[in-house]
Amino acid sequence: MEKNQASLTALLTAFVRAYHYQHDSPQIFEDPLARSLFTAEEYAAIGQNLADSLQFFDPGRAASCRNQAEALAWVIQTTMNTTLSRSRYAEDALEAALETGVDQYVILGAGMDTFAFRRPEIVERLQVLEIDHPATQAAKRERIARAGWEQPAQLHFLPVDLAAADLATAVRGSAYDPRKLTFFSWLGVTLYLPRPAVWDTLRAMAAIAPAGSTVVFDYLDTDAFAPGRTSLNMLRVQEIVRRVGEPMQAGLDPSTLAADLSVLGWSLRENLDPAAIEDRYFRGRSDQHHASEHLHYARAVRE
Repeated sequence: MEKNQASLTALLTAFVRAYHYQHDSPQIFEDPLARSLFTAEEYAAIGQNLADSLQFFDPGRAASCRNQAEALAWVIQTTMNTTLSRSRYAEDALEAALETGVDQYVILGAGMDTFAFRRPEIVERLQVLEIDHPATQAAKRERIARAGWEQPAQLHFLPVDLAAADLATAVRGSAYDPRKLTFFSWLGVTLYLPRPAVWDTLRAMAAIAPAGSTVVFDYLDTDAFAPGRTSLNMLRVQEIVRRVGEPMQAGLDPSTLAADLSVLGWSLRENLDPAAIEDRYFRGRSDQHHASEHLHYARAVRE
C-alpha cells in the first residue's frame, strides 16, 4: 500500500462483511455495523467495481449474468469469502480464551474491524488495542466519527507502520500491559509480507506477551506461489490485489509450522487446512460460499 493511503483491501473486507450481512443466509459471520462505514456512493461504487471484475475472474460467467446483482454475488461468494470465516474463527477463539483469563485483545492490522463497537458484552471484559498503519487507521476513525459511533473506553487506537517500527517499541507507552494474558488477532496480513517479516512479528508478539497468551492468524501455503500448483482462483485473486498495489508475497509450510512457531516461543494448538475450514464453516450451504484454496488458519499459545 502507498505510504499515505488507506488500505484498499481493508475497505474491501468491510464491504464483504456488509454485503454478507445484508444478502446471505445463513450467516457465516455477522457484522451489522460494517455498512455504516460507507457512504451510499462509496458502497455503490465498490459494488459496481467488484461486479465488473467478474469479466476478469470468469468471462464466461460474466456473459451469463443477467444483471449487476448476480455478478456481484458470484464474485463475493467465489473469491472473497475468506474474510468471513477467518473473522468467525478468530472471534470464536477469543471467546474461548476469555475463559482462560485473557483480558487484553490486540488486533494487528485491524483495518475496518468493528469488533469494539459490535460486541459490547465482550468488550466490557477486555482492553482492546487496534494496531494498524497510520493512514488506514486515520481513515477508519474518520468513518467512525461520520457514523456517529461512541468510542468505548476500553478501545485504544495505536497508529504504527510495522514495516518501519518493531512491535515492542510500538506498544511502549501505550495502553498495552505486558503482564496481562493477551489474545492477538492477526488476520489478512501474513499474505502480504515476506516470510522473514512474518517470523519477526510472531517473535515480537512472544517477547511482549506472558505465557498462556494466544495468537490467531491466517496464512497461505507455499503451493499458492508455486507455478503449476496454484489454483486458478488464487491466481485471479493475486492479480486483483496486485492491481490495487497490495501484492501477496509469500506462503508458509503447514507441515513445518509447529516447529517454526516453537522456535519463536509459540506452541501450535490448531492448524486448519482448507478442507477442515470447509467442513467447519461452509458445510451444507446452498450458495457458492466455500473455503479458499491454499488458505489456512492457525492458533498458537505462548509457551
